[in-house]
Amino acid sequence: MSNGITFGFAKPLAAALALAGALAAAPGAVSAPGFGYDGAWAPTWAASPEPPRVPPTVLNNQTVREVLRISIGAGRFRVRLTNEYGSKPVIIGAAHLALTTTGSGVDPRSDRALTFDGQPTVTIPAYGVIYSDPVDISGPALSQMSVSLYFPGTSGDATGHFFGLQTAYVGAGNQVDAREINITNTLGERPFVSGVEVALPKRPKVVVTLGDALTDGFGSQPGANHRWPDYLAQRLNEDRKRTPTAVVNASISGNRLLHDFIGPNAISRFDRDVLSMPRVSHLIILLGINDFGFPGARNLPDEEVTAEEVIAGYKQLVARARAHDIKVIGATLPPFGPIPSRPGFYSDEAEAKRQAVNQWIRTSGFFDGVIDFDAAVRDPKTPNRLNPGYDSGDHLNLNDAGYKAMADAVNLKLLD
Repeated sequence: MSNGITFGFAKPLAAALALAGALAAAPGAVSAPGFGYDGAWAPTWAASPEPPRVPPTVLNNQTVREVLRISIGAGRFRVRLTNEYGSKPVIIGAAHLALTTTGSGVDPRSDRALTFDGQPTVTIPAYGVIYSDPVDISGPALSQMSVSLYFPGTSGDATGHFFGLQTAYVGAGNQVDAREINITNTLGERPFVSGVEVALPKRPKVVVTLGDALTDGFGSQPGANHRWPDYLAQRLNEDRKRTPTAVVNASISGNRLLHDFIGPNAISRFDRDVLSMPRVSHLIILLGINDFGFPGARNLPDEEVTAEEVIAGYKQLVARARAHDIKVIGATLPPFGPIPSRPGFYSDEAEAKRQAVNQWIRTSGFFDGVIDFDAAVRDPKTPNRLNPGYDSGDHLNLNDAGYKAMADAVNLKLLD
């Protein structure tokens, strides 16, 4: 490809070790009894890891409690912890999983201590990933759960997910079994927790949504679970006749398909965030706007890309997904800009590229299905702009109503 774009891992060592950690804990490696049909673990929630913030989040003799909403329920869970961007080992002194009540509160009847090969503490190696042992909790679909981690010493720079859109609660000392955290600080990110999986008696369907801020829910109400994948999970759970279907969000705000910016580019993180997930049946791709916008906004002329290069990137992802029997659904790119707060992000040239990519997604027949997000959220009077009722205010990201409109635009038959 032109412009120096290459396909592959941006950080091969970290990615390889992270993938090795995931494979080591894959369903086939489970030997303990009672893990469900054929050891059928499936993801119910995820947050794609990113390099540490600047300045980094560091925890020291502190507990962090992170709240998340699962998509499908079960009676047995395990948690995935990540240190994949950490150059030093991280010691977890204690960890708990419980159903959330309000704020930092948990239901004590559901509170379970997490162990790691039977031990209450674990060291996550540098650039590593660790799974907990399974715990039995009755967690219904769409319920909120809390993961509490205690760091007896310094955690080092935290690998995490920048825009959690959910408050994480920090308290001094070991408070993993506290009904409520004695809060000394709060965070807007998700440090060290990258996934929750469930064991089910029947094989579920797993839908992974690969995207940027539009899928990460940027612009929606924090703590409300109003990202479009959240709304999609609600729709799927309302259909009682449907096979249980998880919706796993593999988005990173600011992410690009072909170049790094915030987090590794989607081509390089694809194995980690999609292919290493167990039981994935469907993939929805919504990426490309940042590929067109950031070169102008950030004065990165060497990273200018064409519509054809973005399309070639899609084809790479589709080929790799189909090699794993995953159905791939293409999503058209919603309108963006002009954006006064980000000069250079929008241009007539970038808009022309968006239109060309959307035309290809709609008409090429390359995907197993198409979701027309562009048609769902554009302004009927000015189709190259967002519908004002769906605009979060920056003319790029959506509000809660806009994300609901995106989820409502998904034909659920595509996921059959």
